[in-house]
Amino acid sequence: MSDAAIDRGALEAADIVIAEGLSRHYAVRVGVLSRRLVVRAVEEVSFTMRAGKTLGVVGESGSGKSTLGRLVTMIEPPTAGRLAIAGREVSSIKRSDFDDLRRAVQIVFQDPYGSLNPRRPIGDQLAEPLGINRKDLSAGERRVASIRMLERVGLRREHYHRYPHMFSGGQRQRIAIARALMVSPKILVLDEPVSALDLSVQAQVLNLLADLQDELGLAYMLISHSLSVVRRMTDEIMVMYLGRVVERGSQAAIFDRPRHPYTRALIAATPVADPMRRRQRAPVKGEPPSPINPPTGCAFHPRCPLAFDRCRAERPPLEIKGDSEVACFAVTA
Repeated sequence: MSDAAIDRGALEAADIVIAEGLSRHYAVRVGVLSRRLVVRAVEEVSFTMRAGKTLGVVGESGSGKSTLGRLVTMIEPPTAGRLAIAGREVSSIKRSDFDDLRRAVQIVFQDPYGSLNPRRPIGDQLAEPLGINRKDLSAGERRVASIRMLERVGLRREHYHRYPHMFSGGQRQRIAIARALMVSPKILVLDEPVSALDLSVQAQVLNLLADLQDELGLAYMLISHSLSVVRRMTDEIMVMYLGRVVERGSQAAIFDRPRHPYTRALIAATPVADPMRRRQRAPVKGEPPSPINPPTGCAFHPRCPLAFDRCRAERPPLEIKGDSEVACFAVTA
């Protein structure tokens, strides 16, 4: 994506999300002298999200994926950069309109049990967002809407009065998805939505999410460690490393023609079901560096098999190279 300014008219027409240079920094104190340092959890990340499409965000733990999700859902404010949702820039919106905008973006977390209140029937938990956001609906109307949503995600109306512990993990994740949809959002942030589920149940939940996207025209941001899930669900992919995007492109470009050595390493480490299929090995050495003390130049250079002197001194910009955008001096067009 270019660094052009946000086109508000185009944004409203396409009903998308546009982020420009989003950053999120945290002040921390370390050592016996309590030195004040800055952790750059997300740094200058730009992307778009379109209705009916899925943006995948991948990378190792600590790469900034979940922090980026919290910025999009407005759980946390960005330290710098611009974010526009449904044609409205978040930083300039009036306080009275902020709740309306937050309803447009909902999040589904990794742990479905942890995101549900174990002491309340699920019907009450589904109706609660309507009680807060739809004062025009009666209690009976909220109950009917909740039952319809249960059936929409593949559960039954008799489940309305049951408690979370009475459901399997896959059913609880369906309930979490149903609750997120109760306020008719335009965007769902899916933060590792199936990683806690068995493989067979994962497939069922992913099929449900795909059907809901087709039916409702939702935009998804899928945050995941599982490249097999990302390959199946996404249209575009961002690969993040230590808070920055190192490669961005279409699903086909990233998986069929990965350019950045880090992307190649992630794909090479993905299990392959076919024992006769040979994988291209792209070993990556060492562990990710500490975000408190990142390397100079390219953050990946201590682990990169292609690194040379320039990589240690300069940070490579994200540039179009072939059919992807890549931040790597060793990758040519």
